[in-house]
Amino acid sequence: MIVIQRVRVRWSAAGRGAPQANARRGLDRPVILPAPLPAGDVVVHDVLADEAASYSLRGDVLSGGVSIARDLALWLAFEGSAVTVERLPGSAAFPRTGVSTRLFTLAPGQVGRYRANFRLIGCECDPSWYYEDWIVHVSNGSATGDRFLRGDPDCVVDNRVHLYGGLAPRASR
Repeated sequence: MIVIQRVRVRWSAAGRGAPQANARRGLDRPVILPAPLPAGDVVVHDVLADEAASYSLRGDVLSGGVSIARDLALWLAFEGSAVTVERLPGSAAFPRTGVSTRLFTLAPGQVGRYRANFRLIGCECDPSWYYEDWIVHVSNGSATGDRFLRGDPDCVVDNRVHLYGGLAPRASR
């Protein structure tokens, strides 16, 4: 079983200021998995904290085959008992990704973490910008309760970028 949890925080262009940033601070972290998780080769816990809903957390649980990971813009491939996780190209206005990117390969029992943020545009009927910050955990094996809250993941990929223009913040030394 592969268990995926994606926590997204979404806000509008008008919600970029400091007071709004304070309202969403700390929401981009894993949450307790619902119990019991449904059976399936892949189980997805997709959580959204949307500015339009006052950042209340709303979660959905899906289960099925590996194809359900595509709804999260992820591709899963098996190499024996290991699973390789790739990020599929998406519709983000920034950062633009034209090819899939290998994130990590997980042995049985391992957990990977993927962090990213995006500037997206609505449909052509509503061309306004909105932003999303993602934290995605993938477990190669059964996961319950606080599995994504405790301990360090075995693999970490952080692809967050500076979305508002200008130079990306530098890492402190």
